[in-house]
Amino acid sequence: MTDQTPIFKTSQLEAADAEPRNHSANPTMGELIIARFSRRGFLAGSLAVSAIAATVSPLALLSARPARAQEGGSAFSFTEVEAGIDETHHVAEGYDADILLRWGDGLFPDAPEFDPTAQTAAAQERQFGYNNDYVGYIPLEGSSEHGLLVVNHEYTNPHLMFPGLVTLVEGEMTMNPLTKEQVDVELAAHGGTIVEIRKVDGKWQVVKEGALNRRITANTEMEITGPAAGHDRLKTNADPTGTRVFGTINNCAGGVTPWGTYIMAEENIHGYFSGELPADHPEAANYDRLGIPEGSYEWANFYDRFDISKEPNEPNRFGYIVEVDAMDPNTMPKKRTALGRFKHEGAESIVNKDGRVVFYLGDDERFDYVYKFVTAGSYNPDDRAANMDLLDEGTLYVARFAEDGSMEWLPLVHGEGPLTEENGFGSQADIVIETRRAADLLGATKMDRPEDIQPNGVNGKVYVMLTNNTRRTAEQVDGVNPRAENAFGHIIEIAEADGDFAATTGTWEVLLKCGDPSIAEVGATFSSATTENGWFGMPDNCAVDSLGRLWVSTDGNNPSDTGRTDGLWAVDTEGDARATSKLFFRVPVGAEMCGPLFTPDDETAFVAVQHPADGGDDWEGFGRVSYYEDLSTRWPDFNPDMPVRPSVVAITRQGGGKIAV
Repeated sequence: MTDQTPIFKTSQLEAADAEPRNHSANPTMGELIIARFSRRGFLAGSLAVSAIAATVSPLALLSARPARAQEGGSAFSFTEVEAGIDETHHVAEGYDADILLRWGDGLFPDAPEFDPTAQTAAAQERQFGYNNDYVGYIPLEGSSEHGLLVVNHEYTNPHLMFPGLVTLVEGEMTMNPLTKEQVDVELAAHGGTIVEIRKVDGKWQVVKEGALNRRITANTEMEITGPAAGHDRLKTNADPTGTRVFGTINNCAGGVTPWGTYIMAEENIHGYFSGELPADHPEAANYDRLGIPEGSYEWANFYDRFDISKEPNEPNRFGYIVEVDAMDPNTMPKKRTALGRFKHEGAESIVNKDGRVVFYLGDDERFDYVYKFVTAGSYNPDDRAANMDLLDEGTLYVARFAEDGSMEWLPLVHGEGPLTEENGFGSQADIVIETRRAADLLGATKMDRPEDIQPNGVNGKVYVMLTNNTRRTAEQVDGVNPRAENAFGHIIEIAEADGDFAATTGTWEVLLKCGDPSIAEVGATFSSATTENGWFGMPDNCAVDSLGRLWVSTDGNNPSDTGRTDGLWAVDTEGDARATSKLFFRVPVGAEMCGPLFTPDDETAFVAVQHPADGGDDWEGFGRVSYYEDLSTRWPDFNPDMPVRPSVVAITRQGGGKIAV
């Protein structure tokens, strides 16, 4: 039937299988890795499989020995979780993993009880939103046991949310069109949550009476600031000033600034827009570079602003970094256009030694780029108000990696190099609106889905999660690195010149190439101390705790590819244990592991379990498509009257103490 749509949307899958949008001739990261390894003499020999087999851990080293026996110089101390797949979550022995917040939980004293059979937008605006992704913690009065939890709500899965949507048509699962009321619930379930939490007798609790509690949705009014504010390309019928926009969408990873504001990164915005533009429209090429419109969501059926044929400038108002003052629930969030417009995956920051603040930004699509933003002004730890507009002035850079292990950061500044009127950039506003095209012209390096990027203030390095690139062709690799159709991703380690995070040059290393090390053709490079439970694929989000240790969460592990669910892995980055990985927490079937986040005292790890039950057809424990009435898991409630509910989990050590120490 033509009025029905498939259950699964590419925007829900984070564009994992979308056609690449970068058609420039810039080199790929895979080509550079090949050239670099070749130059150094790594993987010597002409036979790919033989070369890789000589450099990875053989199956004999991946026995199920206890992880403690293999630790050696590891910075982590815990008994490893067994990798696998089932209906629930698992955490390392000696730890508790408590559900803190579930989709639909009330955030205010007047919030209605969650009723999945009678959902309304008004109720959802007072409740915890859907598909929690980024998790941040802002201490209150410097406490690691009392603070604000800030959480992004990335997208919605209507086939898991609403009863009665899924039907069988000629043996195929299809989804009936959403009603306006259901679309309004989706709008309210997007955005973010700010909620006060407190640790009482070792357990975290939500403080519903918290004066700072707030829901931000796809309808929340926001101010547009920075170079693009007020530009003609952002003006619409509803906002002829180009300075006000309703809502934020597809908020994936994020960050908390040194001055305690909450950063929401707008990622896969393309799925929300429908309609079409004439081929000669001034924005046609701009939108094509971002995959707009994809039309996965049905919002344009009820709201003209999501139909580009009716509001052709509306997409130019999305794809930015949003800053929210979490300490004042009455302030208007601000879209900081100076940090560029693309499919933002996070905005983690660090105060540089000269006082300027550096933000690292990934553009989550195959063959797109790694960026950083350096503020023009310096952070003032004694005057919070003086920091509140630091993100409106600074320099946005894009990375170019060289085969000899060096790299440079190329400034995206109007008038420099090809970024001129002759190439269609009339001002800095045009550069931030079309950041991808500007980076194309500068010759940035095509990456394999850059996601979370985390600076490490302890060892001075920067860690880049590259989730995968199944679109890489055999022509882009050679015998020394057969990572064509790279399904499992990499982690890159950057060292900025002289330990200066604002430097414009640096060096890079491959910390590890992910996948099953027991299969030589995969070419994974985990250390030989990594057990059969410790390896992973598809690195996505990451965190560095106060001790400088790297934790990696994943997106895409499943029965058919890896035989395990996603989870949280501890990854050594120093000494003899470098590239050793251990599984600490794993999620239920169909879920993605998001977060993670550690309190300043390292005694709590918050993780976000996103879209549980979104899958199960390739798991022998279920074996069919999962939807509201027939779910592969009913985590976390396991109540037949409740659907599956994305949730934030608080992990603490039994008896107290730091995690994995």
